[in-house]
Amino acid sequence: MARVKNGAVTKARRKKILKEAKGYFGSKHRLFKTAKEQVMHSHVYAYRDRRQKKREFRKLWIVRINAACRENEISYSRFINGLSKAGVTVNRKMLAEIAIDSPKSFSDLVEIAKDALNGKMPKEAKAEVKASAKKEVKEETKKAPVKKETPKKETKEDISKLTVAELKKMAKEKGIEGYSTMKKAELLEKLA
Repeated sequence: MARVKNGAVTKARRKKILKEAKGYFGSKHRLFKTAKEQVMHSHVYAYRDRRQKKREFRKLWIVRINAACRENEISYSRFINGLSKAGVTVNRKMLAEIAIDSPKSFSDLVEIAKDALNGKMPKEAKAEVKASAKKEVKEETKKAPVKKETPKKETKEDISKLTVAELKKMAKEKGIEGYSTMKKAELLEKLA
């Protein structure tokens, strides 16, 4: 029986591990055994920290919101409770951004929260919150370049997003013959 040598495969596998361990301290990037151990641990840490990163950002947002709340003489928990009672739904990431970028808007939100906690929530306040939120969204969209599309492309995209059953229904309404045996591409061609 022929002798099977696996030197090339072993060398490639070890080379891959050592490449991943590049930059590690001491023997962890030189010796295969310690490098493999460290790379395995690194994968575990990366998996864990991808989840922890989300928690850490939420903590950071809460700290920022709390600091802005304290400047406006309210605690974080009372502020969030007041917003929920007022029916204002803004996530913590956006609240933190508002607290940093526009303190005046944040103080308006604090006033709304305080009013809701005191039991007086006029309809005008709700309208103001919606208007200020829309204004901020418009400002953000102005910064980003807007792409203009022709109306024909929009209708084609809308049709292409439909299911085959919906396309067949449209074909039936338009009076296209043989629509029941057509495939999606053929239906799109006939309807366009």
